[in-house]
Amino acid sequence: MRVFAGVATRPSAKMGQDPSYAASLPHSPVGPLSVVVQDGAVVRLDWSVVDGIGDPVAFEAVAQLAQYFAGERRVFDLPLGPQVSDFQRKFGSALRAIPFGETRTYGDLARELDVPAQAIGQACGANPIPIIIPCHRVLGANGLGGFSGAGGVETKVQLLRHEGAAGLLI
Repeated sequence: MRVFAGVATRPSAKMGQDPSYAASLPHSPVGPLSVVVQDGAVVRLDWSVVDGIGDPVAFEAVAQLAQYFAGERRVFDLPLGPQVSDFQRKFGSALRAIPFGETRTYGDLARELDVPAQAIGQACGANPIPIIIPCHRVLGANGLGGFSGAGGVETKVQLLRHEGAAGLLI
């Protein structure tokens, strides 16, 4: 394993046919995080240290995650390339439009995108790049809703508290 500016990288095999790159933030308030990059864009965030060869986009992504957790960044500025449906891509844009420290309900997004609220919940659960595409900012009408990242709802609460949205949880 190689460590560069607090980012761990390890060489490994390629994912499928496309070369992929990964860099990890081994210690964050929500556990170890890794970013996987393909074709110059972030395609996945994992709650683990992922084997991979780092590249500039992967290093920048984990640097921005570290800045986010240090309170120095509110908006991520990264090339994103999640391998998702057209609806999920549109949904991801709607999520990124939710400002730091603010939330929306599943119903709010359902009305905005003209789909059932269940579709919003499913899209949140299928988000391959949580935190960067902030699905933690989506709440149920009468509760937190779920969270697909490691730690589940507890991690969602931690992220909302980090963003100063904890008053919404009471």
